[in-house]
Amino acid sequence: ENVEVYRNDKITMEDIKRLKPRAIFLSPGPRTPREAGITVDVVREFYKDVPIMGICLGHQSIGHSFGAQVVRASRIMHGKISPIKHDGKTIFAGLPNPFPAGRYHSLIVERETLPACFEISAETEEGEIMGLRHREYPVEGIQFHPESVLTPQGKRIIKNFLKYTK
Repeated sequence: ENVEVYRNDKITMEDIKRLKPRAIFLSPGPRTPREAGITVDVVREFYKDVPIMGICLGHQSIGHSFGAQVVRASRIMHGKISPIKHDGKTIFAGLPNPFPAGRYHSLIVERETLPACFEISAETEEGEIMGLRHREYPVEGIQFHPESVLTPQGKRIIKNFLKYTK
């Protein structure tokens, strides 16, 4: 299958509609969801019809799109490994629990403001949200980086997402 990559400030909503994507990945990046080009608009426009997976900034943008606050994490985690506890469903199916994951962030989705339409699918030992899942639509977010060499289960997470989007 073809994978096409676009910067969040170099593509329009109309371009995305013309592409008719089977799934959308919202990638990591610097800054905050408010400064992430059309990322928040993409979530709001496509979440009912196109499976979406957000990674780091993409994950934060999903939370922000639905009204959650994105706040400073208790500790800055750049290039750090943490054990991630998860619910074993969808993208986490068949993974060890917990598993080590590479983290590169200073912001997190605030647990107290996460809307009821989401469930927490993964978290740190301290209770910080590391994964969220929409209860009705195929929308997943992960704060850690599956593409990192520090996340040995990363490829499996991506494969699981693609498998359940078919």
